[in-house]
Amino acid sequence: MRFDEYRTFDALGLAELVQAGQVTATELLDVARDRARVVNPRINAIVRFMDSQARDLVKRGATGPFAGVPFLLKDLHQDYAGVPTSCGSSSLASIPAAEHATVVQRWIDAGVTVFGRTNTPEFGAKGITEPDLFGPTRNPWDLTRTPGGSSGGSAAAVASGILPVAGASDGGGSIRIPAACCGLVGLKPGRGLIPMGPTSGEAMHGAATQGVVSRSVRDTAAMLDVLAGGEPNGPYSPAMPTETFLSQVARDPGSLRIGVCTSSSINSSPHPQAIAAVNAAATSLEGLGHRIELLDAQPFDDAALARDFLLTWFVYLAWEMDDAKRRSGCGNSAFEVDTQIMAALGRAYSSVEYVDAVERRHAHVRRLTTFFESYDLLLTPTLADLPPKIGSLDTPKLTSIAAAGLLKTGTAGLLRHSALVDQMIDANLGWVPYTQLANLTGRPAMSLPLHWTPEGLPMGVQFVAPLGGESTLLRLAGQLEQALPWAQRYATAYGRVDSANV
Repeated sequence: MRFDEYRTFDALGLAELVQAGQVTATELLDVARDRARVVNPRINAIVRFMDSQARDLVKRGATGPFAGVPFLLKDLHQDYAGVPTSCGSSSLASIPAAEHATVVQRWIDAGVTVFGRTNTPEFGAKGITEPDLFGPTRNPWDLTRTPGGSSGGSAAAVASGILPVAGASDGGGSIRIPAACCGLVGLKPGRGLIPMGPTSGEAMHGAATQGVVSRSVRDTAAMLDVLAGGEPNGPYSPAMPTETFLSQVARDPGSLRIGVCTSSSINSSPHPQAIAAVNAAATSLEGLGHRIELLDAQPFDDAALARDFLLTWFVYLAWEMDDAKRRSGCGNSAFEVDTQIMAALGRAYSSVEYVDAVERRHAHVRRLTTFFESYDLLLTPTLADLPPKIGSLDTPKLTSIAAAGLLKTGTAGLLRHSALVDQMIDANLGWVPYTQLANLTGRPAMSLPLHWTPEGLPMGVQFVAPLGGESTLLRLAGQLEQALPWAQRYATAYGRVDSANV
């Protein structure tokens, strides 16, 4: 199979070819690896190739809904037995995983051929993918820009045509942000639908979840069918729909009432292309028979939510860092300075302050629940700005120097009383202020690639649904994909758009 043929199929389409005997899993793997050899030196999406594991998986014979489809795991909490999961940190880069993560086993059972791991920021702690350990991943649509994070490596690999779908995860937007930056479909399922085991019950009190980024809605839906459902040692037995998620994609969503919000108190001036993306989506939705209403005000307090999000994130990161020390025996020097700063901020909060922030999630849930009493979905931009330039969000040198001094003296926690937290909100959440809502409230949300800027950059839009709303999101996404097809758009990894078959 040639690459120009390979890239026209989504993952389910490739699996159908394997099942029909028209192509083999080995042939598909060869095409994916050849494409990776061409583009990965430019985009740095894949940080570990797993050739022997891939050969073993091919030998077993391809069965399942994704039989023989090449697949990449995110290098964060997607453990493959015998292979290190670095989490973007040198502290864990040489420690092999003892067993498969539950989601990895489910992907293997579904027939995928895992052949590598994708880049992620250290412990997934940023919305960009620029770890010191592996260096930055670049956006295939514009090599000077980020593909987002923390699933930036996976998104860049899919957008550049290496494969049609890849493993991802989302603790504050880490599926939806890179999907929006790279022109892909990104669904964050609701809380508890996908397990985090077997070594963990849930991450960040359920705010984080596993998933994928893909080019097609049906691949995302079928992957949700593969991953969804509890496990014996998990904290929940989630309510499952009576029909498959894949079956929802072709169904008419009916006439939905959709509230539209582009305002943000974190970013009072979203980029004109972020507004244009939502306006274009709203026009298309009205043309499809949906009722669109512009909201006068936000249905939630995003500034308060951002502070609660960062407080819990800093504390969780401090735990991640301590856990990595216990597992590896390393010291502070094994971690990036930014990670040490965030962890120090986390340790500076009291246990009561932490529980306060976790308990306030219910207030955000209640506000959003009130909104959904009148609306079926919330529509926002996914990004408030264009994907940032590589290196543009680096911590200023003077701040790093000052923080390094405080870290040495054990007084870095004092930074919580400075303007640093507000600066981190402005810098790191200012361009993505819309995504954390779904994580803290546990609601499903999806980014769809409905807009490209005049310069050829993708700008996704986000739909947030009420609890259990995954099927509604997939029906609407399927309808929009038919009306505004995007799956055949892919980036060349030379910073240009290949418009063939678009």
